[in-house]
Amino acid sequence: MMERIACCTDFSENSQTAFEMALDLAEKYGAKLYVVHVVPQVVNPLLSDEELDISVQPDKALILSLEERMQQEYGGRASASADLQFVVLDGHVSSAILSFLEEKRVDLAVMGAYGQSGMGLVLFGSVAKRVAHKAPCSVMIVRERKKGGQSGK
Repeated sequence: MMERIACCTDFSENSQTAFEMALDLAEKYGAKLYVVHVVPQVVNPLLSDEELDISVQPDKALILSLEERMQQEYGGRASASADLQFVVLDGHVSSAILSFLEEKRVDLAVMGAYGQSGMGLVLFGSVAKRVAHKAPCSVMIVRERKKGGQSGK
């Protein structure tokens, strides 16, 4: 039985596709859908371990603006009966996601195969891989369909 689904987003096109899949599954199964975004820790490579303040939390205004962005981008797509919750976490991206999945006893995590272009692609792709290997639940990695069908056919 699927009661809790988490969709991890970085607001990329791939995570938009993952959200559509997660929402469809949540509505079909009557499951709660958590839409999760992680604010990554900012690490200054010039600081020594003693100077590094790990306890720095994201600004409340930043969290509020991310929650509003999630509401704008995703909230209007869900039916009125959908059980949707927006969650903003901070820290090491894959570790924060894994902790959340375990804490909420999520049944299925849905995420894009890769995220934003450039370095984001490398980072989010490795996040999806790490979550898929270490998650306490099933993980669905969604790929965006190429326009005009599949090539090579």
